[in-house]
Amino acid sequence: MGVARYIKDEKDRIKDVILQSGIHVKPLYKEKDLIDSGFDYERDLGDPGQYPFTRGIHEQGYRSREWTTRQYSGFGTPKETNERWKLLISQGQTGLNVAFDLPTQMGYDSDDPMAEGEVGRVGMAVDSLRDFEIAFKDIALNKIGSGLTINAVASIMVAMYQAVAEGYGFSKEQISATPQNDILKEIVGRGAWIFPVEPAVRLVGDVIEYSVKEMPRANPVSVCGYHIREAGANPVQEIAYAIQIANAYIDNVLERGYDIDDFVGRFSFNLDVFGNLWEQVAKFRAARKLWAKNIKEKYGAKNEKSMFLRGIFGGGGGGLTKEEPENNIVRSAYYALAAALSGAQTMALCSYDEAFTIPTPHSALISLRTLQLLMDEVGLRDTVDPMAGSYFIESLTKEIEEKIVDEMAKIDRLGGMVKAISSGYIQKEVSRQAYEFERGVQNGELIKIGVNKYTGGEEGKVELHEYNDESAVVQIKGLKELKRTRNGKEVTRTLNALENAAKEKKNVMPSLVDCCKAYATVGEMTGVFRDVFGEFVEPNIF
Repeated sequence: MGVARYIKDEKDRIKDVILQSGIHVKPLYKEKDLIDSGFDYERDLGDPGQYPFTRGIHEQGYRSREWTTRQYSGFGTPKETNERWKLLISQGQTGLNVAFDLPTQMGYDSDDPMAEGEVGRVGMAVDSLRDFEIAFKDIALNKIGSGLTINAVASIMVAMYQAVAEGYGFSKEQISATPQNDILKEIVGRGAWIFPVEPAVRLVGDVIEYSVKEMPRANPVSVCGYHIREAGANPVQEIAYAIQIANAYIDNVLERGYDIDDFVGRFSFNLDVFGNLWEQVAKFRAARKLWAKNIKEKYGAKNEKSMFLRGIFGGGGGGLTKEEPENNIVRSAYYALAAALSGAQTMALCSYDEAFTIPTPHSALISLRTLQLLMDEVGLRDTVDPMAGSYFIESLTKEIEEKIVDEMAKIDRLGGMVKAISSGYIQKEVSRQAYEFERGVQNGELIKIGVNKYTGGEEGKVELHEYNDESAVVQIKGLKELKRTRNGKEVTRTLNALENAAKEKKNVMPSLVDCCKAYATVGEMTGVFRDVFGEFVEPNIF
């Protein structure tokens, strides 16, 4: 089933509960449920920090280290974004999660006709290294890690991050960058792709390979089941597709002659939290176990750290509502609770106004305080994995695990994730689930408080983030000045070298770093790739 359903009998008592994963929830779970499922402590659960890591990848959990708080932020010009980041850091945020505007994500400069009306609208506008110099000014890049929420041109942004860090006196060995760099989920879940599937996957592999060689603290890919889930996939599909996408990137790097233990420990995941609390907790426990088994049994990893599912579990905006938006503060708190009970290493929490607008400083601070409150006041750091041993949670985890395995097997039968996405199969499945979800909301099977049940409350006021045309004017003026004053011969030289690297199938990262340091623009570097690789044409899925 596509939605969680609460079905009542003629006496108006709850008769059946079906989770979005299609699992029927029993009214009562007993020890017999675990025994009947063949549950084995060592094989299925184990202690925290021990294979298969169902209970978490660290022996002491949050007792030894609090989770990282990394709110998604960035808008307008780099100067405005710099001010927001400094505000969040001053209030206790421990990492950055960088939002880029749509033109930057699609490889267009702010003065390109394609960028008109979108410059700085949904994230920070970035045209060149000059913009990163402004955005990251006075931020200790050797202490603050940065998530770079971008995919098609992630290679360019990683190169630019190295260039800005070195310009501010931080070596590439000191900096921690986590680009999303997951182009396959873009094709499935968001649409911000540029290049055909095979060269796009190659660029992902270039970033992974370069990070292994040159940036020891970088996490070169963040596999994003998050966006696939937000696009409509159910929780089982979210994890199955994420693992199979990660396998596609692994296969690319293995073909370059590396051993699995050389690089896969750097992989991270970005996974979604919304919906039924118990289903979310069980989903993450199953995901951690299956990833460990996948890396050990399929790829033969020897290093246990290679088997860690490390990730940011984020409260999903897809669970929020425009109706009675202040209810979203409560929803988000439960999303954060689910992430904490699931053993997330890093959390990002959607702000209550995200169904309408870019979060304001006020709403972003509420989200940050929610995470801090759970950490330091409510007691979620008191003991490791408090859910372990629950008849319900362990039974649910095992059942979700089995469904994820079945879903992954479907992809294997299709020849792997690259083929499944190239043919449109995955996109069709996600679209079907999105339809089922919306139909469930419309007919009331999926309960959304304030939307289809307990409606009619007061509509809360939301401060909208109005688009500022002047920000675009300022950005374009700065870009024109940059082009006038930079060394044009050096730009041409580095872009030509980039073109040769792309054509000769060399790792493009060293050339991109040189281009960035010469102040070549995002549009110019992406233009080289467009000329060499071409552009992706979406398959017809209907």
